Amino acid sequence: MDSLETLSRNTQERTFCKWLNTKLEANGYPPMTSLVKDLSDGVRLIQLMEIMGDTSLGRYNRNPRMRVQKAENVNKALEFITSRGVKLTNIGPEDIIDGNLKLILGMIWTLVLRFTIADINEEGLSAKEGLLLWCQRKTAPYKEVDVQDFSLSWSDGLALCALIHCHRPDLLDYDKLDKLDRHGNTQLAFDVAAQSLGIPQLLEVADLCDSDRPDERSVMTYVASYFHAFSSQDQAETVTRRIDKFADLMRSIWVSRNDYERRVRALLAALTETQETWALVKFAGTYADVKEHAAKFATYKQTTKRTWVTEKQDLATLLGNVQTKLKTYKLRPYVPPPGLALSDIDDAWEVLLVSEARRSRAINAKIREIQETLRKKFAALADGFHERLRAASLELSAVEGPLEEQQRQIEGIQARVTDLSGALETVEAAEAECVAAKVEENDYTVFSCQDLEFELELVVQSIAKKISFIDNQIVSRNMSNLTPAQIEQFESTFRYFDKDETNTLNLSEMAAALASLGIVYADEDLDIIFDQLLQEYGAITFEAFINLLVDITEDQTSPDQLREAFQGAASNKPYVTELDLRLAHIPASAIDYLREVIPSTPNDAGEREYDYDAWLDSVFETTHLSRYSSEDNRLFFLSLHPIPLLSPQYRVEMSSGVGVNPECLEAYQKLKLGKKLKYIIFTLNKEKTEIVVEKESIAGDYEDFTEDLPATECRWAVYDLEFNTDDGKRNKLVFVSWSPDTAKIKDKMVASSSKEALRRSLVGIAVDIQATEFSEVEHETVLIKAGAKVAKAGEKK
Repeated sequence: MDSLETLSRNTQERTFCKWLNTKLEANGYPPMTSLVKDLSDGVRLIQLMEIMGDTSLGRYNRNPRMRVQKAENVNKALEFITSRGVKLTNIGPEDIIDGNLKLILGMIWTLVLRFTIADINEEGLSAKEGLLLWCQRKTAPYKEVDVQDFSLSWSDGLALCALIHCHRPDLLDYDKLDKLDRHGNTQLAFDVAAQSLGIPQLLEVADLCDSDRPDERSVMTYVASYFHAFSSQDQAETVTRRIDKFADLMRSIWVSRNDYERRVRALLAALTETQETWALVKFAGTYADVKEHAAKFATYKQTTKRTWVTEKQDLATLLGNVQTKLKTYKLRPYVPPPGLALSDIDDAWEVLLVSEARRSRAINAKIREIQETLRKKFAALADGFHERLRAASLELSAVEGPLEEQQRQIEGIQARVTDLSGALETVEAAEAECVAAKVEENDYTVFSCQDLEFELELVVQSIAKKISFIDNQIVSRNMSNLTPAQIEQFESTFRYFDKDETNTLNLSEMAAALASLGIVYADEDLDIIFDQLLQEYGAITFEAFINLLVDITEDQTSPDQLREAFQGAASNKPYVTELDLRLAHIPASAIDYLREVIPSTPNDAGEREYDYDAWLDSVFETTHLSRYSSEDNRLFFLSLHPIPLLSPQYRVEMSSGVGVNPECLEAYQKLKLGKKLKYIIFTLNKEKTEIVVEKESIAGDYEDFTEDLPATECRWAVYDLEFNTDDGKRNKLVFVSWSPDTAKIKDKMVASSSKEALRRSLVGIAVDIQATEFSEVEHETVLIKAGAKVAKAGEKK
C-alpha cells in the first residue's frame, strides 16, 4: 500500500504541477518545478488565485524572506480560496510553508475540482459524475472502449483516442489502431492532443499503462482538459446547429403554410364543383333513374364527404401545428391569406350542408312523386280488372233459359274471361313496378294481384262448374230410366270424386266412386271397363259414368244376370254351398228355398254342392244360354254385371261378402263397458273374408295409437277419447276408418265396401272419422270433431 500510495502521490504531484504551470505560463509567469518548494512562500499561490479567480488579491509580499511574510502570503491565498466557496479541510499556512505534500495535493485537487471540473454539466449530472457520463456518451460507439471509472478504463489509451476521434476524426484513424498497443495508443493520444488540440500532456505514458491502478485524480484532471477543449468546439457546433435548426424550423413552417393554403384551395374548389354539379342534374322521371341518383348521393356521403371531413379536420390540425411552432419560438403568428382561413372553410361547409339537404329533399320528393304515380297506375288497372271480373260474375249468375241456350251464353262468358288473363299480366307488371319502387301501401285500391288472381280463378272455376253442371243436367235429363233420387246420388258421387274438377274421372277416382256406391270390381275387370269407356266417350265423363251405373243398376232378372250372380257368390266355382250363400248375406228364407230346389250332391266332407247352372237351365224356357260371340264381349258383359242383384237392399253386403268375427264385438264391449282398453285396431284376415281384431291396447298415449296405423294399409279402429269440458271430463267413442292414399286401390275399395258391416255392429259410437292421411287423425283434429275445446283438452297425446 505504501508503495502504491507513493506512486499515486508522485503522479499527482507531477500532474498537478503541470496543470498549475499551464495557468502560470499562459499568463507570463515562469513555471514551477516543485510544489513543495515553489508554493512555500505563497507568491505563486497568490498568482495562481488571481489567474483562476480573474481578479487581483491586492498587495502581498513579492519577495518574502521571513516566515511571517510567507505566512501572510499563504494566508491571503487561502482566504481567497475560502471566499470562493471552496471548503479547505485540515490545511493551514504552516502546512504549505512547511511543505506538507499530502495536504498541498489535497488543496490543489480541491482547486482542480472547483475551477476545472465543477462547471462540467452533462444531462443534469455535474463534476465527476457529469464528466464520467460525458466520456461514456462520447465513447459509446467504440466497442473496445468501456469507460466505467477514471482509472483502469484509461490504461490502454483507446478511451483517449476515442474521445479525439469522436470530435476530430480527421486527427487520427481509430479503426487502424492496433488495439493491443497500449503504450503506442496512449502516446498517440498525448501527442495529438498536445499538438492539434492544445491540451498539455499532464500525464506520462507510464502513469496510465504501467500502473496497477492509474491515479484517479490525475486522470480526471487530464480528461477534464479534453472536455474543456472540445466544449468550445461543441459550442461552435451548437451555434451551427442552432442556425441550422432555426432554418429547418422556418423551412418546415413555410412548407406547412404552403401545404395548408394549397389544400384549403383544393377543398373549397371541390365543395363548389360538387354543388354546381348537383344544381345541373335533371331527373329522367323513372324510379330506376332517381334511385341511381340516390345511390350516388349515398356513396358521396359515405366516401367523398368523409374524405372532406377528414381533410377539414387535418387542415385545422395543420394550421394549429404551424401556430404552435411559431408561438413556441416566439415568432410572429401566421395569418392565412383572405378566403383561406378556417372560418372560410366553416362557412363553405355550412353552404355545402344546405346544398346537401336541398339535394336530399329533391331526390326524396322525386321518389315520392314516382311512387304516387305508380300507385295510381296500379289502382286504375286493378280496379278496372276487378270491374270486368264482377261483370262476368254477374253475367254468369244471370244465365237462364233452356240448357242449350245456357251453354251458349256460358261459353261466351268463358271466352271473355279467358281474355282477362292477358289483362292480369298488365296488372302484374304494374304491381312489379310498385314492388321495385318499394310501394308498400296503396290508398287508391283495396286489391292486390293475388286478390285479383284468386278472384279470377274463382270465376274460372265457377264457369267450369257451371258448364259441367249444365252438361250433366243435359245428360241427366236424357236418363229416363233413373229416378231423381238416383240421379242426385250418382251426380253427387261423381262430383265428390272429381277432385280436380275437370268433370272427368281417372281410373282411381272411378274405382273409388264405384266403391262408395258398393260396387267393387277385380283390377283386371276394372281396367277393361275403363278402357272401353275411354274408347266410347273419350274420357270418363258424367255421361259415361251415368250410363255405366244405368247398365249396372237396371233391375232385371235375366238368365245371364242370375248366372253371374251365382258365380259371384260361389267365387266362380261351378257349384255353390250353403256357406257361400250365407257369406253372401242372402236371407235365411231364400237359402232354405234354394236348398230345396237346386240339385245338389255331397262332397267328400259331406257338404252339399248345389248345381246352380243346371237349375237355371231347367227354370228358364230357353235352356241354351248365350255364351257370347267372343271372349272380349264376355269380359265386357261381365264387367257391367259384377255384382249379384238379388234385391236392392242387399247390394252393400254382397259387394264384399265380408263378415265380422265375434271377437270384434267382445273386444269392443271390453273397451266400452269394462274400460279395460284404450283402443282396438281391426283388419281383414288373410283370406279377405272376415274382419278380425289385430290389436288391443291399454296405452294412454295418443301417439301410440297413430303409430299403430300402417302408412300403406287400410284399417278400422275404435278409440276411447277422453277430454275436458266446462262440466268436467267426458269420454266419446271414436270410430276411425283408415284408408291412406298410399294403399292399393283394390284394398281401399274392399275396405270401403266392408266398413258398414263392422260399423253397424258397434253400438254407441259417437264420432266417425274417415281418414286418408295422418293429419286427419291428429289429436287436435279428433278433439275438435268430438266437440272438445282443444285449449282445455286433458287427453294425452
